[in-house]
Amino acid sequence: MESTNGSPHVAQAYIYGFPLVFNLEQVTRYVTEGVGANPAAPFNTFSHARELAGPQDTFVTINNDTVYSMAQLDLSVGPVALHVPDTAGRYYVLQFVDAWTDNFAYVGHRATGTAEGDFLLVPPGWAGDLPAGHTLIRFPTTVASIVGRWSVADDEDLPAVHALQDATTLTPLDTDGTAAGLARPDPAAPPELAFLEQLRVWSQQFPPAERDKALQESFADLGIAQAGSSPYPGLPTGEQASLAAGLEAGKTALHHALVSGHSPEVNGWKLTFHAFDYNLDFFEVGALDDSRFKISDPELRIVERAAAAIGGLWGNHPYEAAYIMTYLDDRGEQLNGQHAYTLRLHPTPPVKAFWSLTMYSVPDFYLVENPIHRYSIGDRTHGVVLDDDGALTITISHERPTGEKQVANWLPSPAGDFRPVLRMYEPESSVLDRTYEFPAITRA
Repeated sequence: MESTNGSPHVAQAYIYGFPLVFNLEQVTRYVTEGVGANPAAPFNTFSHARELAGPQDTFVTINNDTVYSMAQLDLSVGPVALHVPDTAGRYYVLQFVDAWTDNFAYVGHRATGTAEGDFLLVPPGWAGDLPAGHTLIRFPTTVASIVGRWSVADDEDLPAVHALQDATTLTPLDTDGTAAGLARPDPAAPPELAFLEQLRVWSQQFPPAERDKALQESFADLGIAQAGSSPYPGLPTGEQASLAAGLEAGKTALHHALVSGHSPEVNGWKLTFHAFDYNLDFFEVGALDDSRFKISDPELRIVERAAAAIGGLWGNHPYEAAYIMTYLDDRGEQLNGQHAYTLRLHPTPPVKAFWSLTMYSVPDFYLVENPIHRYSIGDRTHGVVLDDDGALTITISHERPTGEKQVANWLPSPAGDFRPVLRMYEPESSVLDRTYEFPAITRA
């Protein structure tokens, strides 16, 4: 292994490789431990959450709008058949995410409708016969995720959703195949260099898009291109320290990119409509090959991809679900549970499906425990009270408000800093072209 080019070079490698490493760590969680309401499930099988997510689901920016059906796919076994049931118009989406976090396909309400359907999921380079009645979905990487979301009206609606989940199946064509799984990083690598070791083995197992190969090769001097044995055990102390310092600089830069960002800002809201538009290469069923949803700046694309992973892993393209978020009140100060706030939506966000405002802690971006067990509020929330002119005024505070209307429209916050996220499923064009304006969160 050659000497490093200094901390900035290592920091760049961290930003480049973060989505792959962080994503595959979560893939590993799902197949070994499960996450919150989603139990562990082996590759090529679904893990179904049977209830809406809550604070026990320690996954970044998880939604509280839908019940999740997750599957980690390993097409080293060959093609896998996916069957979806007729949902009779119910909103659902199966989002396909490759190892590098590219959203490359969608099945569901917007993309393919809600009728019964069959799809064949195939690995890179596959050449074979497509079974009759199946739609082909080509995977960019052998391992990828299906992130499924089912709209749920209330607890009484859950049994109907459970039946739909159970009717959604994955069936490998080769029933005797064994999934290869993820390559195993060398456990002898120093803990402070574990990221580089993970990046080394996984970037070789899952090559990036052609356009990113030259960038990945530029980091070869850091050891990530070395095949076989790891270069990191036994490195001189000085080299270990230099690499570790560079990785820490990368973490700091990524946090800065997440908080500052490159998304436009209106009334304190970061309009992160295009935070997930970094896929320029892979467009299967339901994924739009459209310049409006592509980040053209090559350097910005890599930064935004990393920020999207840490701030909202497995988020959708904006045409499926648009996300905006804020850390700031109308005074430009960090939102904090020491204060009470209001958000007046007039009109409420225009969508073809539904919308919600969800509360998250900072800096973990987890759902927040509260006495009324309300983690989001939106157009499907029972009991909210509209203003006389039809507007919805949401009260945001840590302490329980006193007025009857304020309690009905209360979104509890943590005692410390927080970040709400507004989600709009199948947003109208006025959201994406910004003719609909989002008001500031006002401190009382």
